[in-house]
Amino acid sequence: MNRLISIEFQKIWKNKASKVLTLTYFILLSFIALIASIKFDLGIFKFHLAEMGIFNFPFIWHFNTYVAAWLKFFLAIVIVSMMANEYSYGTLKQNLIDGLSKKEFVLSKFFTVVVFAFCSTIFVFVMSLILGLCFSSYTEFGIIFTDLDYLLAFFIKLTGFFSFCLFLGILVKRSAFALGFLLVWSILEGIAKGLLIFKIFPESTIGYTIMKFFPLEAMSNLIVEPFTRLSVIKTIGTQMGVENVKDYSVDYFSVLIVMVWTFLFVYFSYKLLKKRDL
Repeated sequence: MNRLISIEFQKIWKNKASKVLTLTYFILLSFIALIASIKFDLGIFKFHLAEMGIFNFPFIWHFNTYVAAWLKFFLAIVIVSMMANEYSYGTLKQNLIDGLSKKEFVLSKFFTVVVFAFCSTIFVFVMSLILGLCFSSYTEFGIIFTDLDYLLAFFIKLTGFFSFCLFLGILVKRSAFALGFLLVWSILEGIAKGLLIFKIFPESTIGYTIMKFFPLEAMSNLIVEPFTRLSVIKTIGTQMGVENVKDYSVDYFSVLIVMVWTFLFVYFSYKLLKKRDL
């Protein structure tokens, strides 16, 4: 496994664009800390995000993983390009000539995906821990390490999404078309969601249940938006007569669905590669 990962990271590090995008991704992740410095002082209206409790334990695990997940598209470009470059530069054929089997080739890509997801998770964990210790009103040991399952959901979400990107990179061969396909797929899921929920099953939850099995929707369901959990938002909602009954916990059924999709993406990546004449 170490040999396969080493091969892939050498390719990424020697590619200037991939190296820049990877570094940009982790730099942008660290910019979440800058949210703490956002202040608005407009007369009687004062707004300071850090004082709203977004960095309080255990809420910070939910907030930071949700925000960080939006930056995954930077690494998606790296992963899709990583696969496209194999075809463009002929390194795929050369690797196979040098004795690497197609199964090992796909596994090397998947291991790289897992390493990216794992490093991102560790990075978010360390950053959130530091921010929480600096700004949280609650620093008891038991509270700090509550709701860490958001980090697990974050890891599963990234692994699933990057595996999807890997599959598209093998399927389409060109990074621009693969990313375009990803965009089209997300639009199609959005259309399907609208039809199922508002047109076909408007008076039941069947539409929502069906959508849970779509890959991008399942990934999205792993970490629900955290903003309506904030006390300020809850107070405004109560004053407006809006009752919030949303479940913010990690949905382990969605975790299982994403894990199944991850397996399928890797499996079909291998099947595609196995059938192709390279």
